[in-house]
Amino acid sequence: MLATIIFIMNISTKTGDQGDSSLANGERLEKSAPYFEAIGNIDELNSWLGVVAAHLEPQFSAQRESILVIQKKLFTLSAELALAKNIQLDDELLSLLEKESLNLQKQMSGNWQNQFLLPGGMPSAAWLDVARTVCRRAERSVVRLAKQTKIRPIILQILNRLSDFLYVARCWVNFTLNYTEKISKK
Repeated sequence: MLATIIFIMNISTKTGDQGDSSLANGERLEKSAPYFEAIGNIDELNSWLGVVAAHLEPQFSAQRESILVIQKKLFTLSAELALAKNIQLDDELLSLLEKESLNLQKQMSGNWQNQFLLPGGMPSAAWLDVARTVCRRAERSVVRLAKQTKIRPIILQILNRLSDFLYVARCWVNFTLNYTEKISKK
C-alpha cells in the first residue's frame, strides 16, 4: 500500500509579530498604515456581505448571487489597493451596482427615498444596513489613503455606488417583505 504524503502549509508566518506587514509588492509597512486600514475595512465589508448573503431569505437568490459577484470583485479591489502587480479592478462592478440599484428602485413605489428611514426592519435588511455603514467607513479610509497616494477614481466610485446599492437593497427587502418602515421624525 502506498503512503499518501500530505503537505500542510502553516498560515502563521510570524512575519507580522512586530506590528508590520507586507503589501503585495513586498513593501513592509506598519499595520496601522493607511494602506492596511483601507484594505482591512474592505475585508470587513466583504465579511459583512457574507453575513448578508447568509441571511437573505430564499426568495432573494438573485440578490445573493449579486452579492457573491460583489465579494469576488472586492478581493480584486483589495489586491489593487495592496499594489499587486498587474491587478486592476475593471468597471464591470460599477455597472452592475448601478444596474441592480436602478432595477430595485423601479420595483418600489412611493417617496421612500425622500424620508429618513430608521435602520433595521426585517433581519436581512438590518444586516444590509450594517454592511452599508461598514462600506461608508471603508470608503472614508480609501479617501484618506488617496490623500497620500494615487488611487484610481473607479475605486472610490465603486465604494460610493456600493453603499448606495446596499441602502436601496435594504429598502427593497423591507418593501418586498411588506415591512412598514419606521420614519425618523425631524
